[in-house]
Amino acid sequence: MIRLAACQYDIELYEQWDDYAEHLQQLVEEAVDQGAQLLLLPEYAGMVLTGQLPAAVRSDLHASIAAMQTLIPRWLSLCKSLARQHGVYLVPGSAPVRDADGCYRNRSWLFGPEGLVGTQDKLIMTRFEREQWHIDAGSGGLQVFETGLGRIGILICYDNEFPMLARGLAEQGADLILAPSCTDTEAGYHRVRIGCQARALENQIAVLQSPTVGFADWSPAVDENRGRAGLFVPPDYGLPADGVLALSSQLNPPNSEWLLVDLDLEALRKVRSEGQVMTRRDWPEQFLSQGN
Repeated sequence: MIRLAACQYDIELYEQWDDYAEHLQQLVEEAVDQGAQLLLLPEYAGMVLTGQLPAAVRSDLHASIAAMQTLIPRWLSLCKSLARQHGVYLVPGSAPVRDADGCYRNRSWLFGPEGLVGTQDKLIMTRFEREQWHIDAGSGGLQVFETGLGRIGILICYDNEFPMLARGLAEQGADLILAPSCTDTEAGYHRVRIGCQARALENQIAVLQSPTVGFADWSPAVDENRGRAGLFVPPDYGLPADGVLALSSQLNPPNSEWLLVDLDLEALRKVRSEGQVMTRRDWPEQFLSQGN
C-alpha cells in the first residue's frame, strides 16, 4: 500500500522568492504530515514563479516565459531539497524550459529521497501551446522511473488523451501514471479526466490527476484554471465499480488542497491476471488483427 497526494493547486501571486519558498515548504509539509509518500503538483505549476517578475514582464506571455528561465534552477533546487528532507517522491508540476537548441519544452521533474530521478517532457502540444505559447513537443520519448514505490510514468495533461502513450508506459512496466494537468474550462478538465480513466481501463493501471485551480489575473498563461484531483483505476474485482478510487470534493476550491489516497498496487496487479476482463492483454491483439 502506498499513500499518494494530488494537489488541486491554486496559482497565487508571490512577488518575493522567500514568500514562495515558504508557501511550497508548507504545502509539502501539509501532505507529508498526512503520510504522503508521493506528492504530485499540476502542469504549469511552475508558472507561479513569474509572480516574482516585474508586473510589466509577468503580464506578457512570451516575456514572462523567457524571463522565468533564470528562476527555474533555484526552484528545482528547492524541490530537490524538500524531497530529500522528507524522504518522499515529489513531482512539482511542470514549466516551460528553454533547451540548448533555443526551443521551449513543457517539462516535468520527479525528485526522490536521493535526488533527481528523471524528467518527462510533454509529447503532444495543445493548440494554445503550439500556436500561442510556441512550445515545442518533447523529443526524449516516454520514461518509466524505477522508484521505491514501484514503476512510475508521467503523462502531462493532453498526453493522457492519446492511448498509445499510456500503452507505451504500460509495456515498460508502469503501475502508476502521474497526470499533472492545467485546464481553463470544465470541458477541458473532463477531457483529461476521461482520458485518465480510459487509460486506466485499457492498461489496468492507476492514473493520478493533479490540476491547477483558481484565477490568476496577473498571469496571461494561467489566468483561469478549473479541475478536480482524482485517482482512477480499472473497474474490476476489489476496485470501485466506476473506476474512481478517489476524487476531490469540489471542482474549484478557494485555496490549494491535497487529495490523499491509498493505493494497493498488489490488488491492481492481481486484476491483470484474475480480472473480469483482460483489457491489458486483449486490446493489442485485437488492434493488431484489425490492422492485418
